[in-house]
Amino acid sequence: MMRRRAKGPLEPPLSENDRWHWSEKSKRTAVIRFGVRDAARRAGIPAGSHLTVTLHYAPGDNRRRDEDNLVPTLKAACDALARGPRRDWIGLELVPDDTDKYMTKNMPKIHPGKGERRLWLEIEVRP
Repeated sequence: MMRRRAKGPLEPPLSENDRWHWSEKSKRTAVIRFGVRDAARRAGIPAGSHLTVTLHYAPGDNRRRDEDNLVPTLKAACDALARGPRRDWIGLELVPDDTDKYMTKNMPKIHPGKGERRLWLEIEVRP
């Protein structure tokens, strides 16, 4: 089992509470997908039989936040790691699909505290 971290342009995160126009949400989702795909390539994350993906968020302050509000960002990131449903999909194809057979998506983790605001993915690859 291999464990790697991928850093990319996940800021600002998508949230369940966002009320974006569909075209703006689509643009923001595409930025996350392309960013995660490129960061995973740079990190040298190999293809495998199963991925376990955890999204981590350090907001840089101590305000209360719900982990489940970050699920749209996690979904876009996982879409970028798996093979897409069409030929024009931008997935990295580390696994054939992002269903539970090939990918475990852990609930996002929030790390409160003062400091730098950042998001990162932790990806475990099972050969």
